[in-house]
Amino acid sequence: MTSKSLDTASTSIAAAQHEMRHAYLGGAPGMLVSALAWLVAGLVALRVSPERAVWALFIGGMLIHPVSLLLLKLLGRPAKHSPGNPFGTLALASTFWMLLCLPLAYGVSLLRLEWFFPAMLFVIGGRYLTFSTMFGMRLYWACGAVLAGAGYALAKMQAAPALGAFSGAAIEALFALALFAGMRREALVEVA
Repeated sequence: MTSKSLDTASTSIAAAQHEMRHAYLGGAPGMLVSALAWLVAGLVALRVSPERAVWALFIGGMLIHPVSLLLLKLLGRPAKHSPGNPFGTLALASTFWMLLCLPLAYGVSLLRLEWFFPAMLFVIGGRYLTFSTMFGMRLYWACGAVLAGAGYALAKMQAAPALGAFSGAAIEALFALALFAGMRREALVEVA
């Protein structure tokens, strides 16, 4: 491959990532909605039962995409990418990968309930690693690493399920705020 074709490929990749960042606001609304799902699961673990908290996270997880799209529309974003954007396929593939991991996390919960939320922290953290490529944002590497690290620490200390759920909520909320701030900075640079 020549250096000119590499430059063209890099420009195409950067343009596709820019479109994804613009359409989905860097993924920040989705991560914020995900943080709310973790928060609800934590509250259910405290007030109802850890077993019900597992289902609360699953049900909340199913609502992340539609609620995020609604939030994106309210924020004036298109909430969709062009059909030819290759990162749309990556988003779909990472979603299927995550869905295939859910039975594994549920199975772990049947063996030791306190391992469910740490397992989910690993699953979600792994998915966010692909978001780094999809959006062209290194912050997702940090987010994935922090989620996985928290999952490991919580499993090692056999933390209560509520602590696992609240950890997911706190980590995702903090990274969502960082993503919102990064997207705001990017918008200001584009305007200038």
